[in-house]
Amino acid sequence: MKQLVISPRNLRQQALADAKRQHILNAAKAVFMEFGLDAVSMREIAKRAGYTAGAIYSYFASKEDIYAALLTDSLERLNDCVSQSTQGASIDQKVDAKNTILELRKSALAFYQFYRDNPRDLDLGFYLFQGLQPRGLSGTWDQALNKRLRDAMHPQEIALTKLGFGKKEIDTELTAIFAHIVGVLLLNHTGRIRMFGKGADELINHYLDQLALRLPKNK
Repeated sequence: MKQLVISPRNLRQQALADAKRQHILNAAKAVFMEFGLDAVSMREIAKRAGYTAGAIYSYFASKEDIYAALLTDSLERLNDCVSQSTQGASIDQKVDAKNTILELRKSALAFYQFYRDNPRDLDLGFYLFQGLQPRGLSGTWDQALNKRLRDAMHPQEIALTKLGFGKKEIDTELTAIFAHIVGVLLLNHTGRIRMFGKGADELINHYLDQLALRLPKNK
């Protein structure tokens, strides 16, 4: 089979196109944060990037596509972070409850720490700059992006399955974990957590400690 050879010229053109695309995304991210998704136009994004409006249409068909690209990149980095936390996890059919709960804890902490350490990703992922209203994305995009967000909780789902939980119980536990993490993140992000005199890491670890204590008792 003849191997396809990409010329140095084509490689340079692709690298330039990738750099321009990323520059547009960076500019768009800044204006989304500043004005909100609904108030931003493609013209405003182009102005911030230093391009004409027509130029950015070569890369993105709409501001929805730009926003979706930003969220896709964010969620891929989230999933990478969570995957790294569970590398080397046992795939043995014989379940060791202690190690399985540790795997759950590591993946939950990785999820939390990603957004704690990347507050702009938290803004984007949860629409904080526009009052938590997920306006502007089509149902198709919402479904795809929500799936990738749910994928980041898959290691916790696997751990709960190993521990013998049924689907209904798993859904309940995953929802509780997600709600607790997001709640603490929002309190921390807005500074409201100070009114309780507690730190975000302290609260997350307390919750996971309590979760670890009760999980084995249920099975």
